[in-house]
Amino acid sequence: MAAQRGGYTVVSFIVDISPSMGKMRTVDVELPNGELKEVEMTNLQWGLHYVKLKIQEMIYNGRKTDQCNVILFGTDETNNILAPENEGFYGHVSEYIPIAQPNAGTISKLNDLEASEENWEADGSNPSLLLSTNFSSCRKALDAVVVAAEQQSRYLGKKKWTRKIVIVTDGENPINQDDWEPIVANLDNLNVGLVVVGIDFDDEEIDFAEIDKSDRKRKSEEFYHELTTAMNDGVVGTCALALEEISKPEVKPVRSALMSTVLRIGDINANPEQALELPIQFSKYTALARPKGWKKFALRVDDEDAMDVDQHKDVYAKLQQQSEYYIDPNNSAEGDDEDVKLEPEDDGRLVLDNDDEDSPREINYGRLQKVEREELVRGYKYGTTFVPAPDEFPRLATVKGMDLCGFFKRGKLRRDYVLGEVSYVWGGKEPKSQKILSSIARAMGNKDLVAIVRSVSRDGMDPKMGVLIPQNDTDVDYFTWVQVPFADDVRKYTFPSLLKLTNNAGKEVTEHPFLPTEQQMDAMDKFVDAMDLMDCGEKNEDGEREPWYSPTYAFNPALHRVKQAMFHSAVVDDVEALPPPPPHPELLTFFEPPKRAVKRSKEALEECKEVFNVKQGMFFIPKRVGRVRKDGHSHAADDGDESLLLDRQGPGLARTSTSGRMSIYEEPSASTSKVTAAANPEEDDTEEESEGELLLSKAQVKKPATPPRGPARGQFMPTPARSMSPDEVETDKAPGRIIGNDFPLKDFKKNIAQGDVVSKAVEDLGAVVSEILMRPFASKRHGEMLECLAVLRKTCLEEDEVEYWNKFLPELKTKCLSKPGNPDFWKALKAASGSQELSLISKNEAKQQGGESSIGENEAQEFLS
Repeated sequence: MAAQRGGYTVVSFIVDISPSMGKMRTVDVELPNGELKEVEMTNLQWGLHYVKLKIQEMIYNGRKTDQCNVILFGTDETNNILAPENEGFYGHVSEYIPIAQPNAGTISKLNDLEASEENWEADGSNPSLLLSTNFSSCRKALDAVVVAAEQQSRYLGKKKWTRKIVIVTDGENPINQDDWEPIVANLDNLNVGLVVVGIDFDDEEIDFAEIDKSDRKRKSEEFYHELTTAMNDGVVGTCALALEEISKPEVKPVRSALMSTVLRIGDINANPEQALELPIQFSKYTALARPKGWKKFALRVDDEDAMDVDQHKDVYAKLQQQSEYYIDPNNSAEGDDEDVKLEPEDDGRLVLDNDDEDSPREINYGRLQKVEREELVRGYKYGTTFVPAPDEFPRLATVKGMDLCGFFKRGKLRRDYVLGEVSYVWGGKEPKSQKILSSIARAMGNKDLVAIVRSVSRDGMDPKMGVLIPQNDTDVDYFTWVQVPFADDVRKYTFPSLLKLTNNAGKEVTEHPFLPTEQQMDAMDKFVDAMDLMDCGEKNEDGEREPWYSPTYAFNPALHRVKQAMFHSAVVDDVEALPPPPPHPELLTFFEPPKRAVKRSKEALEECKEVFNVKQGMFFIPKRVGRVRKDGHSHAADDGDESLLLDRQGPGLARTSTSGRMSIYEEPSASTSKVTAAANPEEDDTEEESEGELLLSKAQVKKPATPPRGPARGQFMPTPARSMSPDEVETDKAPGRIIGNDFPLKDFKKNIAQGDVVSKAVEDLGAVVSEILMRPFASKRHGEMLECLAVLRKTCLEEDEVEYWNKFLPELKTKCLSKPGNPDFWKALKAASGSQELSLISKNEAKQQGGESSIGENEAQEFLS
């Protein structure tokens, strides 16, 4: 489906309200449980259901450039822009709603429409202002089309907006078909699209044909088909199919607007002669869609002083969220460092809900003192503490644009580092900038490179890191930009092996309940192969089965189901009588596994149950036991990274809002610090409390809950956690390092095997060795450090890191021979380097491995001596 311009559309809904539209009919409405309910309504109400859904779509999008109007034909009166200028023509056509952005009032006005009760006749010929030729005896539907087209032309002027006209009619009124071709020609010249929604029109797609159809309606249907076929953009459909199609979930691609920015290569300010600033444009490739938020409304209470005419009228008003802040000047030690929830009682008291029904704690709300927002300072959660940040906290000074930082191979871009939306990056409006950007994109494509860039959307905004990926098409060269995470955003987790297990003696265990057997591995392989979805779809024209899952037709229920419920509530008068229908079948396409895969995997599943000895109820999840914190700090609630407001003055602060949550913080003091230390004698006395940490008193430290002695009868013991072998222990790494101090050689070999972090691993291992040797009791690890240096030197020689080794070794020598230093290790290194295995790397030695060195043979021999 071709992408359309978002918004910038005017739709004229032409609704037939002639007496035939007041005919009653029975409509089958599907309830949420799948049952059908018969509902009586008029043809007009059924047709307006389609109009209201289309208008609700515009309201849902919220674009100011999505506008519409409603024109009625078959009315008792005449009210349109052409009737006063052409006396005696365009009768019984009225503009009901003028062109504007629709809102809730538009839907409300449509609900008030009723069919006319007066039978009116045609008015004869009509010279249209839109047409240069006259045509005679056009019935009211064509009159309304001419009025709608003229209104759009006068409203838009020279604006190149999309124009559409939608006719809703039952076709029971005759249409004089003389001279309708000029109308079609004029609509095509204006690029107007016409949609005719007929009540009970015949439709081959749903195999529907009305029984006992009148000759008048049959001729009207034939005319509408002839009219739309002659147009460049015209279609006729029945109302039942139109309502079914409008409820179908679909993704509407739109053309995003081009935004201007610059691409900078080099430092424009420091070195402008060797830098380049290229004007570019970018637009959205993909956009993140979120479900619309709900608004809360409440029924207004009747005013006793109001007039009688206003009584007993249901009026709803939108609720606004409001937060109030309180402090407790006499904050006692009875607080708790956990989040608390305030529950109102019938008598107005606020009771603390602490999950203990026997002893609810009452909060003395009158003791709290209200604090205005202006008296507070903004703070942010950092770990488990709060950091005050006043409003004048300076922001990072950034400049709008993209700064190119470097290039790397496209194969090195990890797929899991790609975040969020994707954007197109094009050349600027000038041909010169387009040629430059095209040359860069083509050169990067030939070298199979991607560029890492720093992007700032506006001056002063937070920067984002992303990659520019060249796209070399036959017609144009451009880039796609996608955001990647910062180093602080990446979390690396290590897990013990599932296939390797060692005992306490360090020997590998081959048979254990935690280790899978060959029979179990084979059974699981069969089960996985049986669930292959690549041949579980429908058959194509060649008789071959296609894949079952397709991302193109996998719709997000969080979006479309919420949207369906909102639309239904907006266009239905009584939601309780007519609740929202069940989800559309296409929304549930991939909710159930394909029958072919289920049938094929049944035998393999039974084999897995047998070999793994899986039985119902064999797994028991133990109840989580609470533990007391060793420190006495007041910890921040882990409910997001939103900013909090802290009191400048320091006493405990309580914040209440419509959510009913309350947090209390206590100012640290010397007495509370002593109490905390006494309550935790096992803590290290050398640990210092940082400034600004919030402490709790002794009464605020909870006693640890007593763990259960054993499972209740009928329950199973939890599976014990497997002890990790030394090779599987997660090492303690310093921030920013990939080599830990516990097992540096193991970490080094593991990272070297990956192949893309050699330089980082070499630098980190050198830093770890230097750090360990300068610590007390380093003599216990001299042998291990010598082994690390031997591996490090070999890696530097083979991986072209000779320069680092020749720089690192003299620095290590200086550290070891200085005071306090570690001279014993340097003696051990000289003793182990009799054949110069740990000396500097000379030119000849580096040349044999294809590297370069500035150290001669004599200098390398004399270094250790």
